Amino acid sequence: MILNQALSLLLVSLAAAVLPGLSRLLRMPAPVLEILFGVILGKSFLHLQFSGEWLHFLGYLGFLLLMFHAGMEIDFGMLLKQRVGQLSFQLFLFLVTFGLAFLSALYLGQSMFMALVLTTTSLGLVMPTLREVGIQRTHLGQTILIAASLADFLTLLGITFFILWHQHGVGWHFFTPLPLLAGFAVLLWAGRLWAWWNPERAQRFLGARDSHELGVRLSLALLFLFVAVSELVHLEPVLGAFMGGCVLSFVFREKGELESKLSAIGFGFLIPIFFINVGVQFDLNNVLRPGQLPFTLKLLFLAALVKIVPSILLKLQRFSLKEGLKAGLLLSSRLSLIMAAAEIGVVEKLITPAVKDSIILLALLTCFLGPTLFKSTHKVEARSAEKKNE
Repeated sequence: MILNQALSLLLVSLAAAVLPGLSRLLRMPAPVLEILFGVILGKSFLHLQFSGEWLHFLGYLGFLLLMFHAGMEIDFGMLLKQRVGQLSFQLFLFLVTFGLAFLSALYLGQSMFMALVLTTTSLGLVMPTLREVGIQRTHLGQTILIAASLADFLTLLGITFFILWHQHGVGWHFFTPLPLLAGFAVLLWAGRLWAWWNPERAQRFLGARDSHELGVRLSLALLFLFVAVSELVHLEPVLGAFMGGCVLSFVFREKGELESKLSAIGFGFLIPIFFINVGVQFDLNNVLRPGQLPFTLKLLFLAALVKIVPSILLKLQRFSLKEGLKAGLLLSSRLSLIMAAAEIGVVEKLITPAVKDSIILLALLTCFLGPTLFKSTHKVEARSAEKKNE
């Protein structure tokens, strides 16, 4: 059944308004419920089709804002405070994770692109979970945040260069990201220098009393600037959106008010439309058919394994085995970046639509189970610690 554009907009807009409240009642992450709503409407059950270009445009804009937020979530202040040895150990953990992901991809009969997909994590899930249990400032919390930040940043760069290799082979095309990376570096340096010398102006820029909302305007301009440059040098706009968020995070370390305003635009309306669109395109029959179901189950198992096994190495940093396993559970959570990778993989014909649906199912399960299991184990440990103190 094909819905006309007006009815499609009305249905999705109402869902974007109602589903977050329902997710609180059900104690589920809002993105999970939004994707499930799309699954019910789309190819898996009701087979509704949305006509017109508006929903596609709004969903893609929400996708870019989601990646912009992912860049904003990287705490450069925290990263720069780390010692060389700590960062070297985190890079070592990332390489171990990637190595296991590469072996897993070979076992699944997939290319290196799948290894990059399995290496992803979700900083957007990790950070609020750590804040909720109150350990974001502890040594374990900071270690998990750094691991998630590096995983987000390095896997997105890896996906970019892998696509360049897939499209053009080894050659001068590997230098096409240089204008984007150079602009990224210049803006990082110039923006931070300006904020350093003009703290009062920077504070006004971030403040709540700016009637012209210059902070929001400049942030969105930065987003589209990097997206446009990415398009000009034939790179994925996702990379540009992510880097734009990184620039904002690097320049303005205390950006809580501005981040809240941008979240209102993104998570308040546009990003839910993207998640609903993902659900509409998801085909459960692809995942459940006899030939694909064993692949999906193996993918789910290996996706957890490649995060939990390297986290055991945190014992080398004087963490307990339980803390390492907890970190691995939380780092196995995946959402925005893995969905971006799945979309890119289908467009570039690196994975099939059936594999993409398996990846989306992986995101749905891990973004719910990872934080839930982490919080459950933390509560159990907290209760046992209280009993010992008594």
